[in-house]
Amino acid sequence: MKKLIRAAVIGTGFSAMAHLETLKRLPGVEAAGIVSRSIEKAEQIAAEYRLAFAYDDIDELLANPEIEAVHNCTPNVMHYELNKKILLSGKHVLSEKPLALNSEQSAELLEIAKDSGLVHGVCFNYRHYPMVEEARVRIAAGELGRPHLISGGYLQDWCLYESDYNWRMDPTLNGESRAIADIGSHWCDTVQHIIGKRIVRVIADLSILHTERQKPSEEAGSTFTNESGGQYEMVHIQSEDAGNVLVQFEDGTKGMFNVSQVTAGKKNHLHFTISLSDGSFEWDQEEPNRLWIGRRDEANQILMKDPALLSEKAGAYAHFPGGHQEGWPDCLKNLMISFYKKVENPEQSSYFATFNDGHYNMKIVDAIIKSSAQEKWVYV
Repeated sequence: MKKLIRAAVIGTGFSAMAHLETLKRLPGVEAAGIVSRSIEKAEQIAAEYRLAFAYDDIDELLANPEIEAVHNCTPNVMHYELNKKILLSGKHVLSEKPLALNSEQSAELLEIAKDSGLVHGVCFNYRHYPMVEEARVRIAAGELGRPHLISGGYLQDWCLYESDYNWRMDPTLNGESRAIADIGSHWCDTVQHIIGKRIVRVIADLSILHTERQKPSEEAGSTFTNESGGQYEMVHIQSEDAGNVLVQFEDGTKGMFNVSQVTAGKKNHLHFTISLSDGSFEWDQEEPNRLWIGRRDEANQILMKDPALLSEKAGAYAHFPGGHQEGWPDCLKNLMISFYKKVENPEQSSYFATFNDGHYNMKIVDAIIKSSAQEKWVYV
């Protein structure tokens, strides 16, 4: 019988619990450990999810020879230090994005990862939806010609009110950028993956809707929740709530996207339109099982997720028959399946984002921040 790969998760927030639940769905992988700042919380989660190990010390986890892979789901400020520690301890690592706080840190991590021979990944999960993969396969095959314009964005509303406060608004925990680093990076990774070309220069205009926000006197709430109420203090906000960015890809293709965490009613609206010489593809993460195909001289189409109708590569991302809806937890599962196939067999081809992709996306974020400050085009 094949030995199970034992994995552990660092963190207990939204991302960490999503990773843990997904690990429980993977064939050949055992969710074996959890790390929390509180040993009581770690032990509670370990009991609920039937995990073998619970820690409040990351070094103790990394010293455990039974753990082969670690999922880093900590606040952004900890990504660089912990990703470095995990690699140097000889364990495979899947890091939440961003890979680090800036491209200098991510460059160092990439070099360590290359030298380690270990599997390294960054959680850019949107590229693993079946219909996103179908668009990529069709564009690579030249089905509707050559791309000439990319547009779209990523819109949310969880920061709309000045009473909305979260640790991500603290630059000492989240870094200089918020909307661009946290959600704009997802859009950039997704479209670069689809068309197979990198963004090489940007011009950006970033904005802060609320320059001051109400920070609860007690510990700040979790991402995507509004736990404000009671006593608070007004704090100055330095990171962007929204932004508009023009981009140029390495083959000269032009593009534009906007990000917002202050657009009412948009909960997780990552979307793109890819204009090609003979048609267009459009996709919306809030309706992920549909790929809109636009034509000028014939009827437009809506291709529904059905593994029997998709390309072989996209069909492998669809785990249920047509008419059975799949969503965000399933694309995260697809990412992890690809990651752990690589852990099991280093020669296995894969499409998940590596530290190389994570580093390049950090360079894009840095360029966007610089562009907005200088009000000019900046090369990545």
